Amino acid sequence: MKLSQYNYSFSPDMLARYPAENRDESRLMVIDRKTGKIDHKIFKDIIGYFREGDVMILNNTKVFPARLYGNKEKTGAEIEIFLLRELNRELRLWDVLVDPARKIRIGNKLYFGEDDLLVAEVIDNTTSRGRTLRFLFDGDYEQFKETLYRMGETPLPKWIREKVEAIDDERYQTIFAKHEGAVAAPTAGLHFSKHLMKRLEIKGVDMAEVTLHVGLGNFRTVDVEDLTKHKMDSEQIVIEPEAADRVNAAKDRHKRVCAVGTTVMRTIESSVSTDGHLKPFEGWTNKFIFPPYEFSVANCMVSNFHLPYSTQLMMVSAFGGYDLIMEAYRVAREEKYRFGTYGDAMLIL
Repeated sequence: MKLSQYNYSFSPDMLARYPAENRDESRLMVIDRKTGKIDHKIFKDIIGYFREGDVMILNNTKVFPARLYGNKEKTGAEIEIFLLRELNRELRLWDVLVDPARKIRIGNKLYFGEDDLLVAEVIDNTTSRGRTLRFLFDGDYEQFKETLYRMGETPLPKWIREKVEAIDDERYQTIFAKHEGAVAAPTAGLHFSKHLMKRLEIKGVDMAEVTLHVGLGNFRTVDVEDLTKHKMDSEQIVIEPEAADRVNAAKDRHKRVCAVGTTVMRTIESSVSTDGHLKPFEGWTNKFIFPPYEFSVANCMVSNFHLPYSTQLMMVSAFGGYDLIMEAYRVAREEKYRFGTYGDAMLIL
């Protein structure tokens, strides 16, 4: 498969700039891989496709306030910092993206907040936009982290309209978000409401939680035509023994095992035994899934509608079949489905 095969007719007005009024009332396209049939539902109708003993795998990562605004020393030029990864707790080192990056060099100091409450020194240039910062702060680690997060903002995608704090701080997290560490929400999980989760529980559908802390690697553009040459950035994952046991029990009973989102699919495909069972794991993954690919764990998945050339679209087409998924995207455009983070969903059976 080549990069150019993942283009489609796209315009920015297809992107959802607001979430649906209720989480579980986005539209849901249901795709049957065996028959090729495409149905149109509301997301809460998903309950009708699952039975007692089936299992849904959820990503319980939590988005942290990763975007900060500050000023460069001497010139006072405004800068935007996007926190990516904490490198060293004691030294307060962080990998970040800087915008604009061209004038930020090693040794520069950056100031954040009123009275320059937080100061950072650039100590390394890692990429054209990336930098390593050492934060200078008088106080213990907990005080530092509290200050850093208090000054940060929820890192909403740029196309989402101006932030409405009361909505976004709550709606840009899944209701099962627990473990802080993501710079973007696992969007397929945003459709689940407390009411829908309760209805699924009453029906006997089991939930297994894994963690993948979504990093910017999830959104990095692919700039090679030959997909085998693309390298994903590593992201931290955790699969607890309890989650693996739940998934494997459903798999052994030939039940539906549903990966809720591409981050979940990447997580579970990163730790598979030779007989196709999910293994407990804690570490990092840079798994890149594109056609042709044989999936080991999940037999259905939920996903949002992704942008052209994105690694998420490549993964979904590997699972649903390239021709069927590209046809589904054509139908989605025709039927005015909403794309992106706050957009509609698809269920691939």
